[in-house]
Amino acid sequence: MDSYQLNRKSVQIKSSEQVTPPQWAIQQQLLFQTLNQAAQEFIERYTHADGTLIWRSEWPGMDGSDDPYEGFMNLALLYVLGGSAELHEQSRKIWEGITWQWTEYGQIHREFDRYYDWMHHGEGYLYLYFLGLAGPATPKDRQRAVRFANMYSGDDPQAPNYDSEKKLIRSPLTGSMGPRFQVTEEDWSTHRGILDDYLAPFEDIPGVDFASRKCPWSDDETYKQIIQRMNERMNRGDVPLNLNVTSLLAHAFLHTGDERFRDVITEYLSAWEERTQTNGGIIPDNIGLSGEIGQYNDGKWWGGYYGWRWPHGFLTIIEPLTNACMNAVLLTGDMKKLQLAREQLDRNWELRQLQEDKWVVPHKHFDSGWADYREATPHYPVYLWFISMEDEDLERVERIPKNHDWNEVIVPKMSGTDKKTGRNTKHYIGNTQPWYQYIRGCNSDYPERILSANYELIGNQLAKMRSAEGDPHNWAHQYSEGDFSSIHAWQEMCPLYFEGLVQLTLGAPMHNSHGGLQHGRVRYFDALAKRPGLPSGISALVEKLTSNSVTLHLVNTSLFDDQEMIVQAGMFGEHRFLQVELMNQKGEVTDSITVGDRYLQVSLPAGTGITLQASMERYVNTPTYDMPWPEDHKSMLIQGRVK
Repeated sequence: MDSYQLNRKSVQIKSSEQVTPPQWAIQQQLLFQTLNQAAQEFIERYTHADGTLIWRSEWPGMDGSDDPYEGFMNLALLYVLGGSAELHEQSRKIWEGITWQWTEYGQIHREFDRYYDWMHHGEGYLYLYFLGLAGPATPKDRQRAVRFANMYSGDDPQAPNYDSEKKLIRSPLTGSMGPRFQVTEEDWSTHRGILDDYLAPFEDIPGVDFASRKCPWSDDETYKQIIQRMNERMNRGDVPLNLNVTSLLAHAFLHTGDERFRDVITEYLSAWEERTQTNGGIIPDNIGLSGEIGQYNDGKWWGGYYGWRWPHGFLTIIEPLTNACMNAVLLTGDMKKLQLAREQLDRNWELRQLQEDKWVVPHKHFDSGWADYREATPHYPVYLWFISMEDEDLERVERIPKNHDWNEVIVPKMSGTDKKTGRNTKHYIGNTQPWYQYIRGCNSDYPERILSANYELIGNQLAKMRSAEGDPHNWAHQYSEGDFSSIHAWQEMCPLYFEGLVQLTLGAPMHNSHGGLQHGRVRYFDALAKRPGLPSGISALVEKLTSNSVTLHLVNTSLFDDQEMIVQAGMFGEHRFLQVELMNQKGEVTDSITVGDRYLQVSLPAGTGITLQASMERYVNTPTYDMPWPEDHKSMLIQGRVK
């Protein structure tokens, strides 16, 4: 093929078997078409021509910029999968628009949040990571990625967030202005009404019954007491939540290959391993600026910001830990980097109790001991198993009792929190378990059911978006003064949900919603258009994964258009294809080809399909955002004037 050229010569495969597209292939194409149209309607309804959002003229507090980024980030991810070409520039323009708008509001400085925690940073900067995958990277992309990462590598004197000697992040609240050791009442003003229904962050707030599991942040005196105690006990030193920063550092590495960012990730993870060992095997949730566990908390290893006591407990400890361990494996290829997450899942499981004939594990630790026993969450060990494909991680999944049908596909019936299922569309990643069942051969009709469920959800969201409630010009009347829940409106109205497309085409669970990179066993590029994603009319299904192979079914659903595509081994080219066996519709091997590369070129004439069973080596290549073909320019970073 002379219409495009890869960075190096790559093996080419051509499909010749005429096929009738299976149901899942037709559904994928319908979903792409529907999402492309929904994206344009969503953009038109909620943004100005310059990419800024139709919203209010001012916004208080430290909260906020993560929410508009979250509302629109799936524009970029849809493009990465194979959404319409116009989404590329639109997603970039809206990122720039939001960044400018929230700079004007006061939350953003130097294009990055002035200060906030890494649950919210993690949510918002998923947009940035998806744009990295969207490529090709511009000098501005690389410059921005390095500048942001330097804020957390100890290399930015304006943002001294990382203590490279003590190997700790200096506060739970960090950003482009550095660590925020002291918060004000204005900082938390947008949360007060929401947090009234949450557990108190401390057990000794005057007039608050901790056992009630509620705390009246809206009461002025209580609020003053909370802010005072936060500044005394919570806002200095390191917390496990900060491990989400490893995705930002990995983002910079993927753009540049600079080993400095990989080294910070591994040394920071190692520091948490040492703290955990010192604490007897349970990860502590608050580390003082000296490196001492519980330095500002009477020596207690529990009670830190987003820690074992408040507000969510184990879930906001294991999730950033899982993200960090996965990032470390991606950048080093060393499966031992999963060990800290594995051990925390094991320690948590060892603390299980039998309650009402169900095994439950603790999610919180109070001064009185372990508390808040609930069923274990399967999807964190599923992520680890996806990375390692090792029996020990499979056992961590399988030991969790299946007290409900793991094959069931979940569809939220309403925006916001679904009162029936407990699911919500704000962080709708609800079907990791049925995908896991499918990829292990236990849920054969999952592709059709998840694609139908995604289609249903898009319809529900479009109806909500088109209603009077979804009209941004009505929000000034719908939300009273002091009601800050409108900051979530874009997420609640967004119709761009496509968990099934991610799982089925990439052969991976969808990313962790609080800052996890989107991993994948494979990804795709349109060779003729020189862009990421499946070419128009091409459907893809990862049917099986093993530790050293992937089985991939490709179908050209069009009877008119020939397509040329590139299959990449790994989302970031971190894997290598070895041998590829070509199979027909009967499952018979028709040919075997040696590849020995991260790229495989596939020609799919109109109306044809092919199944590829590829052996592979995993985590053997340096991961990168680079496209398969040479870039027009890969400029050096711009050096500013010395002041």
